Amino acid sequence: MRRQIRDGNSLLAAFASIALAFAGGAFAAPVERSFKASCDGSEQKYMVIVPEGQKTFAGALVALHGHGSDRRQFAEDGRGECKAARDAAASRNLIFVSPDYRAKCSWMGPKAESDVLDLIEVLRGEYGVSTFYFCGGSMGGTSALTFAVRHPHLVAGVVALNPLADHLQYDRFQDAIAASFGGDKKSAYDEYYRRSAINYPERFTMPVSITVGGADKTVPPDSARLLAQKIAFRRPDLIYFDEVAERGHKTDYDASKKAFDEMFSRAAAAAPRYKDNTIRLAAVNSSAPTGPQRTSFARARTMRCCSTRPFLCFRWVDA
Repeated sequence: MRRQIRDGNSLLAAFASIALAFAGGAFAAPVERSFKASCDGSEQKYMVIVPEGQKTFAGALVALHGHGSDRRQFAEDGRGECKAARDAAASRNLIFVSPDYRAKCSWMGPKAESDVLDLIEVLRGEYGVSTFYFCGGSMGGTSALTFAVRHPHLVAGVVALNPLADHLQYDRFQDAIAASFGGDKKSAYDEYYRRSAINYPERFTMPVSITVGGADKTVPPDSARLLAQKIAFRRPDLIYFDEVAERGHKTDYDASKKAFDEMFSRAAAAAPRYKDNTIRLAAVNSSAPTGPQRTSFARARTMRCCSTRPFLCFRWVDA
């Protein structure tokens, strides 16, 4: 039933409310700031956007840029992933922060990791926040996952869009990754292993949203898909996974927004209980249905574990 609004002022107020709802909240303009890196004394820059009219904040959303970009990407770019991240922060009274973290080819190497730790201390001191969510696309999504397994006690939630989860199996951008990690896979094997999120699914004690594209040739979806399965096996209440067969190396605004909404709703909700070792998973393995349709853990079939050891034997059963 529709309600008619006859009063002119009420009409204006209604339009203002609708505009605010679509905008997700009010943000000031991005401001560039810097800090002195503890690991080498260099100046490290970041962008910060503060919700207007607020003196206290619910936390901070740290947005990590992709390969070849810098701090400005998530703070200023109009692409879907970036706008969805800004809207997610604005609508939840979060400080929005986008660091260089050793731009332009970081991949969350040791110095980038140290810089993010420094930044967290800066944000704690300046804004009094103690809750930190991480997001990013491509290299940024990869780095968000890496930071989460390196410092799970500091991360309240992760949104990783088109990420990589296994550096040891990846063969692109190797010169940049080697420069960041201090060597190639042979000479710095331990660094590649410890920065591959797929090796530490048990460290995802926070909600995680992952989006991938079946047609992504830049960062193929296999490792992120397997990581999502591993997380789901341990904590199905924490994972949201979205794969679209025809999606390439980009997640549009609606899918990005959904990923943020799912992560934040899981952060706020109590974990559901599952019985008989039954977990909810997307149709994402070789025995699952295929096709151009979207699949996600939010509306998946049920897969029952028929082994005491994970990922050795699964069979599809009706939900």
